[in-house]
Parts: sequence; C-alpha cells; structure tokens
Amino acid sequence: MRINRKYMLTAIMLMLLAVAGCDRLKHWLGKENSNQSFVKEIPAGTDGNNNQVALLLPDFTQLVDQQGPAVVNIQATRDNRNIDGDSEVSSDALPDNDPFYEYFKYLLPKVPQTPQANDDEFNFGSGFIISKDGYILTNTHVVNGMNNIKVLLNDKREFQARLIGADIQSDVALLKISAGELPVVQPGNPKDLKVGEWVAAIGAPFGFDNSVTAGIVSAKGRSLPDENYTPFIQTDVAINPGNSGGPLFNLKGQVVGINSQIYSRSGGFMGISFAIPIDVAMNVAEQLKTTGKVQRGRLGVVIQEVNYNLAKSFGLDKANGALITQVVAGGPAAKAGLLIGDIVESVNGERLDNSSDLPVRVGLLQPGKQIILGIWRKGKKEEIKVVLDNMSPAITNPSTAASAVTTPTDGTNFTEQKLGLTLQATTKGLVIEEVSGLAAQVDLRRGDIIVAVGQKLVHDENDFEQAVAASGKSVPLLIRRASNTLFVALMLP
Repeated sequence: MRINRKYMLTAIMLMLLAVAGCDRLKHWLGKENSNQSFVKEIPAGTDGNNNQVALLLPDFTQLVDQQGPAVVNIQATRDNRNIDGDSEVSSDALPDNDPFYEYFKYLLPKVPQTPQANDDEFNFGSGFIISKDGYILTNTHVVNGMNNIKVLLNDKREFQARLIGADIQSDVALLKISAGELPVVQPGNPKDLKVGEWVAAIGAPFGFDNSVTAGIVSAKGRSLPDENYTPFIQTDVAINPGNSGGPLFNLKGQVVGINSQIYSRSGGFMGISFAIPIDVAMNVAEQLKTTGKVQRGRLGVVIQEVNYNLAKSFGLDKANGALITQVVAGGPAAKAGLLIGDIVESVNGERLDNSSDLPVRVGLLQPGKQIILGIWRKGKKEEIKVVLDNMSPAITNPSTAASAVTTPTDGTNFTEQKLGLTLQATTKGLVIEEVSGLAAQVDLRRGDIIVAVGQKLVHDENDFEQAVAASGKSVPLLIRRASNTLFVALMLP
C-alpha cells in the first residue's frame, strides 16, 4: 500500500505534538509539586491572546484513599438499647412473611434506617482517630447522655468505646477504643486556611458511612449564639445529621476542623455549615485526656462590637477590637486596672479584628497565665498585663459606671436639643424621658439610663454638657438598658 508523503508528514507532526502535549499534561497534573498532591490543573479554554490557560480543580480521590480509613462511624444508645438489630433494611422493605421475601431479600438495598427526630435514646454521628492506640474525637452532642457507644471502623471492625470526657462548651468529646496500630489523621493549622479554599468532609450523613462531600471555606472566625469560645469555620460543604463529629480536610489531607453544626430551616443541608477549628478541639482533647475536665482563662469583662460610628467617637481610624462595657468587680481585668470604655485591640501582640476574637483568645489559655493586652484608652495606645483566672459559668456583680453613681440629685429635667434628648438626673444616672432627632435615629429609648459619656461619668446637667462638648462631633454614650450596658454613638452634623 502506497502512503501519501503529505499524509505521512502530517502524521509525524501530530505525533510530535502529542508527545509535547503529554509533557505539558504532566505539568498540569502537578507531578512536579508534591505539596499539592490533591490538586489537578485542567485546560479551561483560551485567553485573549489565544493562549491555553489552566484552571485549578481539586481531586479528592487520593485524600479519601489516604485519610478515609481514619474516619469512623459512631452509634450511641441509652439504656443498653440494641443497635445490632435489623436496621440495615429500609422500612419500605418486604415484610418477613411476604411470599416473595425469600426470593428478593438478598437484592434489597442495605440502607440504614434513620431514627426519628424525637428519638432521644439513639444518636449516630462520625468521628476520627487521632492516635494509633485508639483515641477518637467527635462531638459532645453525639454521645452526651448515652451509655452505650459503638465505633465502626472503615475496615468493618466494631468496638465498644469508652467516653474519656466531653466538653459541652466547645462540643468536643474524646473516646477511647481498645485497639492498636490504627490509621490516624494529620492535624493542620486552621490559621492557614483562606476564604475560598477547597475543603472536604468525610462522615456518615443519615447513617450512610464513608460519604464524601466537598466545598469551600465561606468564612472564618464565626461566632454563634451561646458559643463565645469557638471561632467556627463556615463552609458550604454538604453537612447533614450524622456528619456531626466528622473531620473537615484541606487539600493537603490535613484535618482543619470538626464538622459540628448546620444552619437549616428544614433539618438538612442548606449551604451553611460550621466546623470547630482543630487546634481548639485538640486543646480540649488534651485537657480531657490528662485531667478529665477543661479549664479556660477568664478576663472578667463584658464587651461589645466596635462599629464605624463608635470607632470615630473613640478616635480610632478603623473599627476593630473589643469595647469594654462592664468590668467584673474583683476579677482579673479589675485588678489589672482595665476600665469601661477601654478598647482591647490585641492579645499578646495578636490583633483582634472583631470583639468575638477576645473571648476565643482568652478561652484557649490556662488560668494563671499572664497576658499582655494592647488597649486604646482616651486616644492613646497602652499595654496592660493581666493574670487570668478560671472562667466561671456566669458573670456576677459587674462593676459598671451605673453602680458607681451615688451622688444625690434633685431629679430635675433638662433637654439637650442638638442630641434630641430630654433627661432626668437621678442617683442611678441620667434617665431618658423623651427621644427625638439624632437620639431616635440610633435607637435610644425612653427609660434608658446614660451613665457616662465616653469614659467620663455624668451625674447631672453640668457633667453631661461638659462631656458632650469635649467629645466633638462624635459622642459615645454609655447607657444602661434593663440588665445590659452598651455604648451608643451619636454623630453630630
């Protein structure tokens, strides 16, 4: 057969291009970069100059192969309820007495039954192994109140687990099984996580063990109601009931968090989930392992967020830090000389972007430890050393400006027209009688008590007028509303 020379040359050129393409593909696949072993680059089209460009996309197959064996399924019951029963077959399966049961029972899907939401005697969740001798991390809410905890490994082995300790505040629990040479996860550093970075979760949503879901980091340092000591990692990874306690991995195959909570109106995945940073969890686990309890440092203050107007009223260039609104009498902050109106900007040199950062940083430290707080006070930066004590369940006997006002007054009324306030001087402070104009715009209310302007206590009309005049165009008012104390900034035109 004769071969046209023209076709032969074309074939040779195509072969050469293919070889060159393989080298390029090898580069795309990241073979030369061992630090991104779970990332692939694939062609994504052309740029404006008709040059080929690449787009980073994650490949989770190696991550699952390497880290999956260290992820466990947890089943917990109360009162020795049997969890080894016939729960593998769906409730829609054929009954035992059906004539076709014998023919079809081996074809029925082995789907785990999901307990009813009101079944408080059965919990299921996930966990992961942190030591070769059988220590396992999970969520407290998975095992809390249960007296029979079973751990199912990736290789189908089952173990009864012993609860070493559980911390309700952080929702971290430590289990122990009697086994050796187990696969373990590698902890990462949550501080290195970036918003938009790919992450993956492995767990048992609705009892379907070894399920893998992926997404990105949506935000860091989230504070949730009643969760003041955990800077949650927010993701859009699909997390559902049963994922609780399971690991959140970065693309290096390191655990960066424990999947703990979801935001949902339906009880299922809605694109907002929260993970406990692994450094917080490991700190709790170490304390549970060594002492059986968790201790957290306490500063002894009540704080609020610094918004733009408050920042201006206190002379700050940026809205950051934690504004102190109460100081607990006899606590570490009071002993160190911290004052109402101080803004804590850093702890041991680490900047506080939000007020929620302060309890997190302090809570990770042990009682008795000395820290250095960088504060903003009356237009100047200062550093104050504080020795922490042990966190108590509740704050009692707060030393506020209101409690310090003891000067008798005649109870006369006066009006500050430019602020829109009519006030009455009392022994507790200046009680707001009427609100209009600027005061109404910042939600000041009748019955609120003004106890200070900035860091200056005010007892009467003269005190108030002088303090307002000294504040300039931004007036920070410390008010008492019911049992709460907070600052409100009035911005004069």
